[in-house]
Amino acid sequence: MSVTSSRGFFSKRPWLVSTILLLLLGIWLGLGVLKAEEPSTQSDEPQVPLARVVYQSFIAENVDKKIELYGRTAPDKTAKLGAEIAGKIVRLEVRKGDEVKKGQAIAQIDKGDLLIQIERAKAMLNVRQQEFNASNSLKSKGLQGEVAYATASANLTEAKAMVSAAKLALRNTSVKAPFNGIVDHLFIEVGDFVGVGDPVATVIDLQKLVIEADVSERHIQQLTQNQASKVRFINDEQVTGKLRYISRVSSIATNTFAIEIEIPNPNKRIPAGVSAEVELSLEKKAAIKITPAMLALDESGNLGVKILRDQQVVFVPIQIVKAEQDGVWLTGLGDKVDIIVLGQGFVRDGDRVEAISVEDANKIADDNTSS
Repeated sequence: MSVTSSRGFFSKRPWLVSTILLLLLGIWLGLGVLKAEEPSTQSDEPQVPLARVVYQSFIAENVDKKIELYGRTAPDKTAKLGAEIAGKIVRLEVRKGDEVKKGQAIAQIDKGDLLIQIERAKAMLNVRQQEFNASNSLKSKGLQGEVAYATASANLTEAKAMVSAAKLALRNTSVKAPFNGIVDHLFIEVGDFVGVGDPVATVIDLQKLVIEADVSERHIQQLTQNQASKVRFINDEQVTGKLRYISRVSSIATNTFAIEIEIPNPNKRIPAGVSAEVELSLEKKAAIKITPAMLALDESGNLGVKILRDQQVVFVPIQIVKAEQDGVWLTGLGDKVDIIVLGQGFVRDGDRVEAISVEDANKIADDNTSS
């Protein structure tokens, strides 16, 4: 068919042209779909290299879990002396701050007529003694009844009590130290009148000091009587004491338990009322020691360490056993653990990494330096 005849053929049948164009367009679209459905032999996503980190292996050691408490020193013994008899202060035997021995006089109260009362009580005792002797003699002969004898015996007992009371009142005119110590305060002056029970002086014993502190309910059951403790004062002086008292009833206000730590105080060098820090051991736990540079933060801002398990990063929150100047002891990491010490800031929990040990990293660094 010539070109002229072909044009005439298609010009007389325009619908046939449209049909052929639609058929060709459908074939082209079908080929595109089939090509798109063919599996790709190569991944379109680029391969991202694994992050490199350096880890160090740690083996747990048994260490003491400790708590630190704060308290103040107090005298081992404190006595607030009061007057046991009414009268005027006629003499002070010591001054405030003086050291006293047990039984040493501190103040003297006017004796008044106590000496006369003693003489009168003794004279009455002599009379009652003779009456009792006579009554006993008559009773033994059957010349006196039981009532008269009992009366004579009661009068004798009363006379003896009067003598003892008068002597006791005389002794009480001298206010004496109950133990070796220091006169911390004097409440009276010469010429003051004191009644029974009025304060006279305060005596304290500083041969030993007591540090009073409070322990939370979480730790109280882990403490034992007489266990050793370390005490550090504000001037960094350290001494060793012992836990001598543990309260068995908590404070309603703070829900804590009061304890007392006793420490020696030779020459009474340390005064009462000084701030002190007490360190007590609770229990032994398996822990590892790391430096602060090994610590890391997770996405929530929690402080912990990043460890390796099967070349995968695992974030573990820290559980501090104790802190020291050059590092902290952590528990809860098992008997052996690999901690990421370099590159932990660039990986997250769950990431797979390419890890080498600190030893291998040092060898590589030495080889590069030598070459």
